[in-house]
Amino acid sequence: MKEKIFLSSPHMSEEGYEMKYIQEAFDTNWIAPLGANVNNFETELAEKVGSGYGAALSAGTAAIHLALKALEVGEDDIVFCPTLTFSATANPIIYQKAKPVFIDSDYTTWNMDPECLEKAFEKHPNVKAVIVVHLYGICADMDKIMEICNRHGVPVIEDAAESLGAYYKKQHTGTFGKFGVFSFNGNKIITTSGGGMLVSDDEEKIKKVRFWSTQSRDQARHYQHSELGFNYRMSNIVAGIGRGQLKVLDDRVAKKKYIYEYYKRELGSLEGIDFMPDNEWNDPNYWLTVMTTRGKVTPLQIMEALEKENIESRPVWKPMHLQPFFEEYDYVGTGVSEDLFEYGVCLPSDTKNTDEDLDRICRIIKSLF
Repeated sequence: MKEKIFLSSPHMSEEGYEMKYIQEAFDTNWIAPLGANVNNFETELAEKVGSGYGAALSAGTAAIHLALKALEVGEDDIVFCPTLTFSATANPIIYQKAKPVFIDSDYTTWNMDPECLEKAFEKHPNVKAVIVVHLYGICADMDKIMEICNRHGVPVIEDAAESLGAYYKKQHTGTFGKFGVFSFNGNKIITTSGGGMLVSDDEEKIKKVRFWSTQSRDQARHYQHSELGFNYRMSNIVAGIGRGQLKVLDDRVAKKKYIYEYYKRELGSLEGIDFMPDNEWNDPNYWLTVMTTRGKVTPLQIMEALEKENIESRPVWKPMHLQPFFEEYDYVGTGVSEDLFEYGVCLPSDTKNTDEDLDRICRIIKSLF
């Protein structure tokens, strides 16, 4: 069988930055969810994106959960959420016993449609929070979204899990709302194997999140707990990987962009093929290159052809309002997300891919036309 080409797999630095910080953790015996790597990763990540403070957590999902908790989202509260996203964006709303209302995408950004957001506010005036996603590293239209949310006095959580290294009008995603969320899962642009970060300019809220994430242990000689706690803190080993990965983030963004431009150049002229939007105000991180195919060749045909050659690809996210678990909740939209799901395909975007790998992928796809 031919060598596997992955969609997006972990890519450790050639310089070995990660092992340096991991070794320091072993040498100092800080093999725990505490230590210099955790503290420094929080500071370094927050500085990188231009936010005040960070809380290193076990997953991006945990970060969304504690952001909702910090905003006092509770039972029967309404939270607006994009429908075109991974379930990890929506699941924490249910953890807090709140009710998601799913908002459709637009074709301009593939992210939350400001017009649908406005309609959702008309339909549901009492909203506790709005979660915005920067899908596949493409920036949502934050000017319009923030204007609407600020006008209604509703705080924003940015799910920037897929967009570390992306900028909207020269400002890093994850820094427009009250909270920003990043993920370091194994398939993300940089990884800690698993983990996440919550960032905010609100120091007190971040301190509270750190407190909750370590089982809400009160300042007492004995074990005392006055609040419900969670085991969500990032380990010092994992944070060491993150510190090393952060040093090569700009290189990874450059390679992701190269992959996107390669596909667009080689496949963009094929019948019915189009690529994810690239607006002038948007500097994406191109986490995954995604294209739509509306001609004689279907996404399934492309995915199956690649699969036969041991090459990984995926459909676009299935919208949340179509998911069996979430179908009971309200949805405001015009069908854009369903269209993108039907016609979209995520192409292999691994930063370790060579030109030979990319050429192999393109030749397989071209053979279908």
